[in-house]
Amino acid sequence: MLLVRHGRTTANASGVLAGWLPEVALDEVGRAQAETVGRRIADAHLTVVKVVASPLQRCLETARILVAADDGAHGIRVEVDDRLGECRYGSWTGRRLSELAKEPLWRVVQDQPSAATFPDGAADTAGMPGESIAAMAARAVAAIRETDAAVGAEHGTDAVWIAVSHGDVIKSIIADAAGMHLDLFQRIVVDPASVSILRYTPARPFVIRVNDTGGSLAGLATAAPAADAAVGGGAGAAVPLES
Repeated sequence: MLLVRHGRTTANASGVLAGWLPEVALDEVGRAQAETVGRRIADAHLTVVKVVASPLQRCLETARILVAADDGAHGIRVEVDDRLGECRYGSWTGRRLSELAKEPLWRVVQDQPSAATFPDGAADTAGMPGESIAAMAARAVAAIRETDAAVGAEHGTDAVWIAVSHGDVIKSIIADAAGMHLDLFQRIVVDPASVSILRYTPARPFVIRVNDTGGSLAGLATAAPAADAAVGGGAGAAVPLES
């Protein structure tokens, strides 16, 4: 499965925490980034069988651009899974990151994210509900694992599918696949329009690429073994963990 973060948005460019704000769209750079990712997927000649996205506009825009750029994916309808939506940042929603960095909760988010719960927004302002990072991670991981199992059952274990989501959501999914505690997920970098690649097997997940923003995506269907990892590096064909 390919985990794609949405392209750059107006909020990214201005340093605002968008969260679940409506109508946060890709900017010109973000649209170009999404088109580049779409071409990379098309050039890899991967047979994409499903595309699932967060319900937020920036992810839906990115997903539709990916499908449009890949001839092999034409006819695939972008599906929506609310569980892939951004963390609900509550009263932090719409505020500048430079301001939020002064809040006491910021250090918890950075140093012990499993203990961080965002405060609800006041009803007379944003009115946005808050959520814990742990709850966000749990719903996102459940969505990915359930969808991957369904894709495998219907299309076979080598089927390729795409999930388009958000930075913190993708970081939490990668952390789970890597066997990392959620408190370590801030060590993972997921840039706009990056591709991270996982493969789930009956034995364990494999983390194949993280934060890949360039180069070929060819050969990914066989980039990880079906069950057991090679001992001693196998035949010496390195599987890149980061590009």
